[in-house]
Amino acid sequence: MDNREQLQELNEADAYHVTKIPRKIYEAEIYRLQGELGKLQRWVKATNSRVVILFEGRDAAGKGGTIKRITEYLSPRVARIAALPKPTEREETQWYFQRYIAHLPSAGEIVLFDRSWYNRAGVEKVMGFCSPEEVQLFMRQCPIFEQMLVDDGIYLRKYWFSVSDDVQYERFESRLNDPLRQWKLSPIDLESISRWEDYSRAKDDMMVHTDTPWAPWHHVASDSKKQARINMISHLLHSLPYYDIEPEEMIELPKRPQTTGYVRPSVSISKYVPDHASTLVSESKKKHKKKKKDK
Repeated sequence: MDNREQLQELNEADAYHVTKIPRKIYEAEIYRLQGELGKLQRWVKATNSRVVILFEGRDAAGKGGTIKRITEYLSPRVARIAALPKPTEREETQWYFQRYIAHLPSAGEIVLFDRSWYNRAGVEKVMGFCSPEEVQLFMRQCPIFEQMLVDDGIYLRKYWFSVSDDVQYERFESRLNDPLRQWKLSPIDLESISRWEDYSRAKDDMMVHTDTPWAPWHHVASDSKKQARINMISHLLHSLPYYDIEPEEMIELPKRPQTTGYVRPSVSISKYVPDHASTLVSESKKKHKKKKKDK
């Protein structure tokens, strides 16, 4: 084994090194980062900046969970998610990038693409949804397209979430047995198991053509979802020139005015939803008492 092969092995081992983060440390840091994202939002709005963040990577790599943590406390009027379905018949006749352009941010907006135009270099290529000629055309046009976005002042950040095959399989299994998450398992997801190496080759080829100085790829090791979220959000914040902008006016709650004699109608004339919560509490107390008696 030569030095290059040894270095590659070490790099891959480092990339998949999982640090078990204690819950308290994780929750404290994710809360701090979300506070910084709030500052980023104010900066974007005040400076009329435009931010585009691409989330790409393996199925079940943790992209969705990271997006949720980023947008959890942000205004949907400022930060919105673009998760496009498969193209319509009309969109299939358009220039490939056309339908994505419609979702780019205006001044004072952040757009998070949950998968993006890189579908062409990944799933479409591997599954045969496009021709080899269309893939090659994409590889030539994509760097130019992204150069145009950056030249126009858009902050473009591209993240590739990497997950090992064993961890991906475990996550698929957990989805299979969870009725709340079974919708996340599509035939395309299942194909990614048997086509693991095909997707790897497609990703390597994509990186060669689209990892550019003006729009570089940033890899996120995501065998640990908590680790991936903290690392990705921290990197995003450090990569943008935002700063804290104090509100022009401090918000104060007004005092309630004196009553003018208004009397609320009886609740009996309104249709309230059944008090399911109280029923649960009552049943729980009954079960608890029964357990005590049985003892």
